[in-house]
Amino acid sequence: MRTSLAYSCLLVFPALFQFTAICFSPLQPVPCHKDERLALMQFKESFITDKRVSAATSSAYPKFDNWNFQGVDCCSWDGIECDPITGHVIGLDLSSSCLYGSINSSSTLFHLVHLQTLNLAYNHFNYSVIPSALGNLSMLTYLNLSYSVFSGQIPLEISQLHKLSSLDMESSEGLLELKIPDLKSLIRNLTNLKYLHLSGVAVASPIPIVLANFSSLTSLRLGRCGLLGKFPLAIFHLPNLQILRLMNNLGLTGYFPEFNSTSQLKVLALFNTSFSGELPASIGDLDSLKLLGISHCNFRGLVPSTLGNIPKLEVLDLGYNFFRGSIPSELMSLTQLIYLNLMANFLQGSVPSAISRLKKLELFNCYSNRLSGILELDTFLELKHLKYLFLSFNDFYLISRNNTSATSQLVDVGLEYCHLGGFPYFLRSQHQLQFLNLSSNNLHGQIPKWMSEVSLETLLVLDLSNNFLTGSLPLPPFFTIFYSIFNNSLTGEIPQLLCNQSSLYILDISHNNLSGEIPQCLSNFSKSLSVLKLRANNFHGPIPRSWASRNRLKMIDLGENKLQGKIPRSLMECRMLEYLDLGKNLVSDAFPSWLGTLPELNVLILCSNALYGMQMEYREIIRSLVAIDMSSNRFDGEIPESIGNLKELHLLNFSNNNLDGRISLGIAKLTNLEALDLSRNKLVGRIPWELCTQLTFLGFLNVSHNHLTGPIPQGHQFDTFQSSSFDENLGVDPRAGPLRPTPRAPFQGGPYFF
Repeated sequence: MRTSLAYSCLLVFPALFQFTAICFSPLQPVPCHKDERLALMQFKESFITDKRVSAATSSAYPKFDNWNFQGVDCCSWDGIECDPITGHVIGLDLSSSCLYGSINSSSTLFHLVHLQTLNLAYNHFNYSVIPSALGNLSMLTYLNLSYSVFSGQIPLEISQLHKLSSLDMESSEGLLELKIPDLKSLIRNLTNLKYLHLSGVAVASPIPIVLANFSSLTSLRLGRCGLLGKFPLAIFHLPNLQILRLMNNLGLTGYFPEFNSTSQLKVLALFNTSFSGELPASIGDLDSLKLLGISHCNFRGLVPSTLGNIPKLEVLDLGYNFFRGSIPSELMSLTQLIYLNLMANFLQGSVPSAISRLKKLELFNCYSNRLSGILELDTFLELKHLKYLFLSFNDFYLISRNNTSATSQLVDVGLEYCHLGGFPYFLRSQHQLQFLNLSSNNLHGQIPKWMSEVSLETLLVLDLSNNFLTGSLPLPPFFTIFYSIFNNSLTGEIPQLLCNQSSLYILDISHNNLSGEIPQCLSNFSKSLSVLKLRANNFHGPIPRSWASRNRLKMIDLGENKLQGKIPRSLMECRMLEYLDLGKNLVSDAFPSWLGTLPELNVLILCSNALYGMQMEYREIIRSLVAIDMSSNRFDGEIPESIGNLKELHLLNFSNNNLDGRISLGIAKLTNLEALDLSRNKLVGRIPWELCTQLTFLGFLNVSHNHLTGPIPQGHQFDTFQSSSFDENLGVDPRAGPLRPTPRAPFQGGPYFF
């Protein structure tokens, strides 16, 4: 018996060992099929590699680089996934692969009929149409063509991919569209979808109600689609929905339903839509919510205190709505909050001091509300993660202690209209500021010397305008691009060192008491300067003469000074100039008809100087001008009919000159004209009837103090003008009875309209 048992064991154990070895030894994967490898290589050869194409993604690299024929199994190539049993290619991920070229339905890509996942996102397919042959890849469960520069209509054939659980075709705005088929036709049969991402696709239709039946839907992203109509409420109640992004669809209306605690919503982004109504108290039942973004909508009512019940909330954006009442103190319980935006509402009361509990807060914005009381800046300085603080345009008094330093390094600080009485002490310790706005406060006296050390290497925007600052003009940090200190009481001359600020884009030192000559270097110190405003100071001497070629100046305002001499012809180098104001100076020169060579000039103000000899050479004046003010000069002669070529003109002011002759019929061709002032000249003859019948936008007219005769035209805009518009002429006849006797102040030039 023992012998038999021993013998049996000798037979069984080797067989058992062999079975175990077969079952537990790793299977060797089957190599890819030759025909699929060939298809992949031919697909590769239809593109070029350009690293600039995918530069926006940090993980981009050319995955084609290790694809070759040299005895390498294509299943090991970057971006390829094969079925380990059959060897067929089932996954192709060429996202961010720097591909440039086109795809059509004859591409060898469509020989890979076993594909289950296809990702071609973040490449450049040269505005080619999405191939209809995609519909033949019937095994696809995942398709991602987002941001790959396809264009045109999304093909209906994609609706045949019944196994799709993820469809992502997000696009740069305007490239892709869903017209025929529309969105409803595309998705009607894709009932297994979990992810539907079409942001940026031109849909321009309502959201189909059929989406409310997609019970597996987890993420719906339809931003920037031109959606219309009312959002189906039932979609909010989809059991698995976690992400809903519908932003930037102004034609989309809707309101919030009553929510329940079973909702899985994590992201609710509806900003810049036309959603309206009040926020229901049940919004506090969305336990999983991390982002609520509803800015730039039409919501109203109170901010519900139940928002403080959402434990995971990180982003709360309620800006640009119509919320009223106070800021609920319950919001200070949101310990995970990073971003709190309440700007541009009608909130009243105070900012809760308990905001210092929001230890993770990086941004707080209550700009443009009706908040009041006394607000201690120290409340925010305790938040060590705070980087963005905007308190401007409220009614509170902001108090800053002189011995408090911030525990955080802020980036952007907006404290405009905060009744600040001095420069906040905490700024001393700030080394990373990029934006600082202290304008429209009660800052008096000289700027502290330590301000010159604040964020020397980072500060890009510095606004100290509309205060009561005295002393000399301070220099901004070297890298500043926006520097405004207008409407203060600064004195002295412009320091030559200002010309070293080569990064400046906007410089506004207008409305101060600065004096001396304008440094010649200001006309060529920066290739990036776009706006130069020195208005309303006491500068004298010549206008700077050396305007550099290829400069980027769009606005030059030197008005209301005591500048003398001639208008320098080097201004012709300012080829991008749109606005030029030399008015109210002491310039003595002939009419600068050569300014007509500036192709972008829209506004030309030369009023209140000593300009003379204008022969009205309007053939040289560009036709894009929208405003001309040459009042209070020494111009003489007649107004030529060629002035009618200035078709875009909205304002024309020739008042207080020595113009004679008749009112030109060319003015009647200026059909966009809104203001016309020809007063205090020596014009004769009748007021042309054509001014009445053709200038239908005219809202201001003054032809008083001339030598005009004949009847005043009746009808249209002329019926709205007061009698003072025609006073002090030789023989003007109302004809239709007395005009309104209410006096109207004569037009005084630029400031009335600008």
